[in-house]
Order: sequence, then C-alpha cells, then structure tokens
Amino acid sequence: MDLTTPALLFPAISLLFLSYTNRFLALAQLIRQLYSLWKENKTSDVGPQIINLRKRLRLIRQMQLFGVISFALCTISMFCLFFGYQKGGEIVFAISLITMLTSLIILLYEVAIGNLALEIELKDMESDPQHLNSED
Repeated sequence: MDLTTPALLFPAISLLFLSYTNRFLALAQLIRQLYSLWKENKTSDVGPQIINLRKRLRLIRQMQLFGVISFALCTISMFCLFFGYQKGGEIVFAISLITMLTSLIILLYEVAIGNLALEIELKDMESDPQHLNSED
C-alpha cells in the first residue's frame, strides 16, 4: 500500500462531515421550531418527539465522533507510510476504515429513526380524512 491509498479517503470523509453537519443543522432547526410551539402551547404533546430528537442528536454526535476518529487515523496512517512504517500504516488504515464503517452504520440507524418519526406523522395526518382530501 502506498501513500495515496489513505489519501483517497479524505474527500469521502469530508463529504460525510458535510452530510452530518447538514443533518445536525436540520435537526437543530426542528428542535427550535418544536420549542417555540411548546412555549406557545405548553399543553402540546411533544414528549415522544423530544425522546426521538434527543436520540437522533446523540446518534449524530456519535457519527461525527467516529468520522473524526476515522479522519485522524487516516492521517496517522499516511504519516506511518510516509516515514516507512508500512505494516503500521496498513493497520492504522484498516482501523480507520472500520471507524468510518461504524459511522456509516450509525448514520443508517439515525436515518431509520428519522423515517419512523415521519411515518408516524404521516399516519396521524391520514387519520384525519377531512384534511387529507382538502386538495380536491
């Protein structure tokens, strides 16, 4: 393995971080909207949404953490290869790939939780036939 192999991971990790940041910002905006709604009407039932959003925030934090670890290990791998520690560079690069895969698995789980929340809201809207057919 040469120095360029770990370097190929840099653009992928950068794109992942952009994706994770966008997910975080969208979630933060949703939480702020939910907070405003709750502040106006404290009887609003936001408990299940809060639990879901808190869980998703934790997952995004974990995704980012594993992404940072992957990025750092990839950099360390390049240093090892640059200084001639071939076996060390390969091992560190393999660990970098594992941490990136872990980050992606957490992303998949977070997406599933987000989709489940949307399905619940869609089901709730479908249960009100008066508003469902309002576009006719």
